[in-house]
Amino acid sequence: WERCQLRGGKEINTTMAQGQHVGAQEKQLLEDLEMPLVRRETEALFQEQPETGNQYLEDHLLRSYLKMHLPPKILEEVNQDLERFGNRLLTEIKPLGWECELNPPVFQQYDAWGQRVDRIFTCSAWRRMKEITAEEGLIAEAYERRYSSWSRLYQAVKLYLFSSYSGGFSCPLAMTDGAAKVIESLGIPGSLKNAFDHLTSRDPKKFWTSGQWMTERRGGSDVANGTETVARKQPDGTYCLSGFKWFTSAADSDMTLTLARVVDAEGQVKQGSSGLSLFFLKVRDEEGKLNNIQVQRLKEKFGTRQMATAELWLDGAKAELISAEGRGVASISNMLNITRIHNVIGAVASMRRMICLSRDYARRRVAFGKLLKDHPLHMQTLARMEVQTRGAFLLLMEIIHLLGLVETTMASEEDQLLLRLLIPVAKLYTGKQAAAVAIEAMESFGGQGYMEDTGLPVIVRDTLVLPIWEGTTNILSLDVLRSLTKSQGQVMDVFFFAVQKKLELASSTAKLEPAVKRTRDAVSSLTQFMQAAGSKGAVTMELAARDFSYTLARIYAGTLLIEHAAQPGASSTDISSAQRWCQQELCPVAWELQSGTYEAEEALTDSALVYESSPARCSRL
Repeated sequence: WERCQLRGGKEINTTMAQGQHVGAQEKQLLEDLEMPLVRRETEALFQEQPETGNQYLEDHLLRSYLKMHLPPKILEEVNQDLERFGNRLLTEIKPLGWECELNPPVFQQYDAWGQRVDRIFTCSAWRRMKEITAEEGLIAEAYERRYSSWSRLYQAVKLYLFSSYSGGFSCPLAMTDGAAKVIESLGIPGSLKNAFDHLTSRDPKKFWTSGQWMTERRGGSDVANGTETVARKQPDGTYCLSGFKWFTSAADSDMTLTLARVVDAEGQVKQGSSGLSLFFLKVRDEEGKLNNIQVQRLKEKFGTRQMATAELWLDGAKAELISAEGRGVASISNMLNITRIHNVIGAVASMRRMICLSRDYARRRVAFGKLLKDHPLHMQTLARMEVQTRGAFLLLMEIIHLLGLVETTMASEEDQLLLRLLIPVAKLYTGKQAAAVAIEAMESFGGQGYMEDTGLPVIVRDTLVLPIWEGTTNILSLDVLRSLTKSQGQVMDVFFFAVQKKLELASSTAKLEPAVKRTRDAVSSLTQFMQAAGSKGAVTMELAARDFSYTLARIYAGTLLIEHAAQPGASSTDISSAQRWCQQELCPVAWELQSGTYEAEEALTDSALVYESSPARCSRL
């Protein structure tokens, strides 16, 4: 082994092997090793920075999906705009995103004279992102519906391309989209039309972003028991909200939707979810003063530092009741569905971004005499990441397609049930996938991946929020079970029918036969699990909830990969992706049931394992 250094500061590990077959670029790189060593003791390590081009043009799966599904005329228009947008991402949006990372928001609580001002200062790049969002119609596109049911897909694709370059601005967009969806679902009442017009505007001077203020001191997902904010009705019909919002993302937004409990004539409030109502409020008045809101502090977060997340006191904040009293949770469910879908968009986008950087780096970095791309084990690792990303992408596209049908009243009852099931399934599974892929991709850079100024740790940190935000994996797994209970099992009939229908269309493709068979076997195992678990009681299903959700995700994503690979014009890599996805355990829940993992006794063992030697053991067991 020999340590060599190139002119220009390049330092490369290499071993020269006779007869090595490399391309022109690789050959030139290796020939450079013959140059004499210079300033060996003083020159620093230098490696070529990975570069990616137009993200849209380089995303083969995205382009092939659009070609397969969009009507020709729509495809022509969309294709032109997405190529233009891909160039804008590189030339304008990417530098702004990095500036947002380098200049996080700053909170000023008091001015020089001791006056309480509660100002949150954001950088110019963050404010420019807001303008670009409006110019590109990243919210408007979904509500203008110029392409009917395909409008939501078009918007999602732009958000997918935008997400990894946005400097965290994709988060307020998720809540803005969700708020617009809630208002639309309410029929856009007159009092909210102005807000809806602002949320869906293409005019940077008129465009608003929205917050989503639900989390309070007693917890996040358990809003039924954790919401303490109260609302007192005023003579003019408005309400004054009082309470503490412990975690408010995008605290610099123009408006928000929030939950509170209405105080009755006797000064009492109703507890539980049936006591919650939904309110609209503007964060500031026309003069820019806060709406009886005090900023306690900005949160010190592990990631998404570009965005202002704050603790807020509502001290008589003026608000408007927009749901029926006591129907706040039901009314805000549309917002949660949209923000969870945005979570999936962010997950798939981060996976794609990290893989793009990793594969380009593999063409530049030489180790042990070869480029990384010529090391079979390295390429196997990247290929496994690629398969995971492809499955996640098609799962996202399926959900978006169903949402587009629902929004244009073209969806069947079965479509609506399937969408209800797939949203939490996709959110929880892609969040886990994204975290794993981001860390694996970071590792593929070696020590450079751990260096802050490469930007890679930023992507990893921002990705790790995805399994947590909008419901953790366990919370969403239980939500999946609720969808079964609420539909009295009908949603599973719809799931099985959709899978079988897609597999039948692909069964004539010979190369896909092994994948089709493995998926059908998994469906059979899942059916057997449902029958067996049904006789074991609620504890079994709760313990199985996580593995059950993983099973649904793996089976359905595998089915979508098979369906895509069976389409005319599919490539050999499409077939390989489907085959490789289906080689994993598609029905882990059935295997775990056979192993006795979900027995009630195992729950006691779980506690014993966790708390053994813990001071809490005596009180917990």
